[in-house]
Amino acid sequence: MFLCVHSYYSLRFGTIPPEELLLDAIKLEYTTLALTDINNTSSGTDFVRLAKKHHLKPVLGIDFRNGAQQQFIGLARNNNGWHSLNQYLSLYLQEGKEHPLKCPPLADTFMIYPFYEHIEIDQLQENEFIGVRPKDLNRLKFHPIQKSLSKLVALLPVTFRNKKDFNAHRLLRAIDNNFLLSKLESSEQADAEEKMMSISEIQQLYSEFPELLTNTEHLLGMCSIDFEFSSDAAPKNLKTYTDSEEEDFQLIKKLCNEGLSYRYPQVSPLILDRIEKELSIIREKKYLSYFLINWDITSYARSKGYFYVGRGSGANSVIAYLLRITDVDPIELDLYFERFINLYRKNPPDFDIDFSWTDREDITQYIFNKFKNVTLLGAYVTFQYRAIVRELGKVFGLPKSDIDFLSDGRFSYEKLDNLQQLVLQYSAYIQDFPNMLSIHAAGILITEEPIQRYTATFLPPKGFPTTHFDMVVAEDLSIYKFDILSQRGLGKIKECLEIISYNQPQATVADIHDMKRFKQDELIKDLLRNAKAIGCFYVESPAMRMLLTKLMVDDYLGLVAASSVIRPGVSQSGMMREFILRHRFPEKRKNAHPIMLDIMPETYGVMVYQEDVIKVAHYFGGLDLGEADNLRRGMSGKFRGREEFEKARQSFFTKAQQKGHPLELVAEIWRQIESFAGYAFAKGHSASYAVESYQSLYLKAYFPLEYMTATINNFGGFYRTELYVHEARMHGASIEPPCVQRGSADSIIYDRTIILGMGLVKDIEHQTMMDILSERKQNGPFLDLDDFLQRVRISLQQITILIRVGAFRFLGMGKKQLLWDVHFRLASTKMSQPDQGLFETPVKSFTLPNLEHSWLEDAYDEFELIGFPLCNPFDLLEESPADEIYASELSQKIGSEVTVVGYLVTVKPSRTAKGERMYFGTFIDRRGFFLDTVHFPPVAEKYHWRGNGVYVIKGKVSEEFGALSIEANYLEKLRFKDDPRYT
Repeated sequence: MFLCVHSYYSLRFGTIPPEELLLDAIKLEYTTLALTDINNTSSGTDFVRLAKKHHLKPVLGIDFRNGAQQQFIGLARNNNGWHSLNQYLSLYLQEGKEHPLKCPPLADTFMIYPFYEHIEIDQLQENEFIGVRPKDLNRLKFHPIQKSLSKLVALLPVTFRNKKDFNAHRLLRAIDNNFLLSKLESSEQADAEEKMMSISEIQQLYSEFPELLTNTEHLLGMCSIDFEFSSDAAPKNLKTYTDSEEEDFQLIKKLCNEGLSYRYPQVSPLILDRIEKELSIIREKKYLSYFLINWDITSYARSKGYFYVGRGSGANSVIAYLLRITDVDPIELDLYFERFINLYRKNPPDFDIDFSWTDREDITQYIFNKFKNVTLLGAYVTFQYRAIVRELGKVFGLPKSDIDFLSDGRFSYEKLDNLQQLVLQYSAYIQDFPNMLSIHAAGILITEEPIQRYTATFLPPKGFPTTHFDMVVAEDLSIYKFDILSQRGLGKIKECLEIISYNQPQATVADIHDMKRFKQDELIKDLLRNAKAIGCFYVESPAMRMLLTKLMVDDYLGLVAASSVIRPGVSQSGMMREFILRHRFPEKRKNAHPIMLDIMPETYGVMVYQEDVIKVAHYFGGLDLGEADNLRRGMSGKFRGREEFEKARQSFFTKAQQKGHPLELVAEIWRQIESFAGYAFAKGHSASYAVESYQSLYLKAYFPLEYMTATINNFGGFYRTELYVHEARMHGASIEPPCVQRGSADSIIYDRTIILGMGLVKDIEHQTMMDILSERKQNGPFLDLDDFLQRVRISLQQITILIRVGAFRFLGMGKKQLLWDVHFRLASTKMSQPDQGLFETPVKSFTLPNLEHSWLEDAYDEFELIGFPLCNPFDLLEESPADEIYASELSQKIGSEVTVVGYLVTVKPSRTAKGERMYFGTFIDRRGFFLDTVHFPPVAEKYHWRGNGVYVIKGKVSEEFGALSIEANYLEKLRFKDDPRYT
């Protein structure tokens, strides 16, 4: 009966989750329900899946609007009609056009126009109708259109369930229009009566025109839509890479044979058997094209000299290893084959392929050029609590101080006024509503049919068509993504090799892919053992530094395990500490349950990797491999709550007890699985990460200054640029500010001197840098200030910034004199005018008195323009505590109260089991070494962080497995000396 139904995927308009629409329809005894979100198809296919689940007939359509103004509603008669609607919407979204008053012809669709748009009845095509709302019925009595009742249908929009929904809708409309709620116009919001009514209520409303209801039911009856959601459904991805499956199979066999000699100089029967087993299953599961497309992408990358890392569960595959999609040998590492693929698994293995952040866009463009039906995978940005508090605070007209107060969360609800309480009530209500469409971090879809068979697309700033639905819906449709990611780590490795070639041209550099050598390298082992891995991929964070210290690992397999142990799941399950105990003290391994130890001997009976869930579910719980994989997927959170996951959970408890395990043990193992699996890595994934970690550790060990320069240029990793500058200094580098004479846009190294790049300077324009560097390259060094101004077109504002940051120090003049000089020359024009004539234009000279200058002025200029001072920040302190001790002394003070002074590096907020706020702090002491602090809730509540700077921390030194930290009971930010220019 309803031709216009909105879920909350009618973004910033609708308020009802799709499944709740279906449940409401069931309560009112409807058997058919349409979904017509506004300019959006995010929930279309999932609505069909849910309707099947609830035994309702689904109808799909789109409510086409310009802003809030409804133009027409399109209903799909069938799947071809849905395709037509999606094509039309995609075109308009991608071109940014408005919808016309009348829709162009679209095959297999019905079009409903609102009554008030005055479309002439004789202009309507066979598939076009006029929708009459209840409020239009009085006008209809006296309107000539009533003589053509066959072209009229009942239009009963559904947007709300109750008054609270309507209030939330008005708030969403105010947010969308950036209006105060009191200024929201009625034309920007829906009618408060847009609710789902019972059949009897509708019949009463349209009692004078029952034909409209008959026409409406007839229209819905002619619509039919269906998608294949069966777990046995064939993938909807591109079916063949070549012209046929047989050709695909022959090609992949040929590539495997070619890869054998590259990967395995000596081929054993075990390897050949594994290859045959994988090829057989890959062919049977129809994943040949999936592997070949990944091979094509990585082959292109190698042809361009791009570094990449192939990871994910696909790294458990020897075929992927032979095709050079990954660099992890699953035979050597004994990677669990069934995590990669098995006949029960419904979806293909994951290949996450990381490229340098400088290369990914070209890879993406290549994929779009190479294959026919390609789109980026969409995602939804949802309203998060603190953000919606701020938005609603603005809508209600609260002052900024009140908004800051509410969003901070430090208040007593009972003490708030009514308006403030309203903000919080509706923030909680709107929280997790979809807010806007976005892009999945990495997903690309390559389909056999056009993606518009399933969804419309939009065009985000990246410029590539992007789906309205997310990865969960895509997988339900058996459309599997290709993950093309970018990261800074690979850029660092590639650039470091380039820097070595110019700064140490005579140096011998190992093959960066020679993992066998790296695994035996004593310098790399020393860095790992002592957790000296700042700047190195995935092993540099404070948490990883502490874990490496506790584990004392110095080998590849240890690092592979650590890369997964560090994930939140292992710590949440309470098993991180147990793993460390069993690793450090072999006698503790007997604490493991014998079955768990037998299943996972390498990790001492502790679940560390994703495949451990499958192993435990299969061998301990008695689930078959299909059920075990459902359990593993369900743990990801994306699928939790689905029926198949719940069935797997029940089956785990039932079958585990049938195998004789006591309920208490089964419940404990389940608790570990539940808290762990959603965050764990597959072992092949961890192994791939460890390869990149080893590559960066090698460069850090043998070429630390070149590596830190590359780290700075690739915008670091876990930390701010400042820490990488500090790390370079700790390795003996001399750090200089940017320089127009010797520097570049990026940081550059000369022997042991690093000149920071102009690109680090705040507000320096890219064109300014390019003009300076281009002129210097073409015509040589700058002789003096006048020579620079006669050769480079630059504004007064830009050159002032460069002088203040020290980029003209090569002239041997003070900053203040240079600033006077440049203002004297450019004060009237504000822009230099390079002289292109045959003769230089004479410049008037003048003499200035001696202008005093302090190093403190440089430090404050650097603070402002680079973000940190190039001097030792401790030199800026007005005064320091007399009783401070250093990081190197903490091992003699375990259990004692101490006072330390530290320059803040990073703060990690956390929550206790009770939900109380606490923090982990990371500092460097006066000598440049790390201090780690823990701030439990009472201290966190009493002593607050005051931004970057130097702090005095008092507390007790604690030790766990050799890792030292300070349990803080006092925190205070110390005052810097004043800028002498303003005192």
